[in-house]
Amino acid sequence: MVQVSRRQAALLGTGLLAAPAIANAQANRISVSVWGGSWRDMVQNIIARKFTADTGATVEFQTGGTIDRLNRARLARGNPESDLNFTTSHIGWLYQNDNLFETLDMSRIPNARNLVDQARISPGHIGTWAYVYTIGYRPDLLPGVSFGSWADLWSPALANKLAAPDFDPSHIIVVAAILEGGDASTWERGQARLRALRPNFRAFYTNDANSQQLIASGETPVQVILSMNAHHMASQGVNVRLAIPREGAVLGVDCVSIMRGSRRQELAYQFVNTCLDPQVQAAIAADKKGSPTVTNAVLDPAVAALPGVFTTPEQWRTQALIIDHRLRAEKTNEWRRWFQENIIAR
Repeated sequence: MVQVSRRQAALLGTGLLAAPAIANAQANRISVSVWGGSWRDMVQNIIARKFTADTGATVEFQTGGTIDRLNRARLARGNPESDLNFTTSHIGWLYQNDNLFETLDMSRIPNARNLVDQARISPGHIGTWAYVYTIGYRPDLLPGVSFGSWADLWSPALANKLAAPDFDPSHIIVVAAILEGGDASTWERGQARLRALRPNFRAFYTNDANSQQLIASGETPVQVILSMNAHHMASQGVNVRLAIPREGAVLGVDCVSIMRGSRRQELAYQFVNTCLDPQVQAAIAADKKGSPTVTNAVLDPAVAALPGVFTTPEQWRTQALIIDHRLRAEKTNEWRRWFQENIIAR
């Protein structure tokens, strides 16, 4: 009986000692929700690596598609699976409207004092890198063709040569409205112009890999394309060129946020601050060929010279066509449905 009691006491003591150890291990760990593939790798290799070096805390990842992760966050309301989240600026507004983000205390993010105005998206999410959707084309397959305006996509010379994303038609929808004297809020003004573009469409790509395959093969020698994809293909030897039309290239901003209910607030704020570290920002720009969102990042001149990489206030002001992020979130489903029914399905 005495031996059993001692064993029980020893086991109990071990349990009592183990509980704080487990709690401490959990306290020194943070979870980040992000897309998979190269995006997860970039966040891990650039942001998380410096964060761990600075804090000693480890980072684990929850990966998935943009909408899948939003739906999971809605189901886990109040008890989030992750402490931090990366998503696009407009989808971030769907989280924000559902009260899924903490309101950021900017005084706890020292590096945010250098944040560009275009990256201040909402009280709960701020930009960590930017890119554009613009006109990408194969000059070897379209000799003599240039693009000074988005209106040039409507040229009869481009019949059956154009591709655009099927998952997000907001770029071309808003551009069409602008060409008709409207904007995102009066997008219907561009509907007739969009219907007139149908003969030029050859394909609608479903993801980045599909976009790259279509333009690399020459099947669609002109695209509404993600600038980062074009720069990647150019680095692989594909003769692809980007145009920045005089109306501007459609800005995209990927953002970080702290999930409401996170129990690791201090580490979460340190992670956000690491995202905006100027050396981290320069490394992200070098890796993804996108724009830094802080003014004090020093980029390699070759990267800074790339079309769609903004490093000066003048570039942000004159070359970025910004669709109101909140309005874009509200209109995304309506735009996608209209585009599917009137352009893709015809």
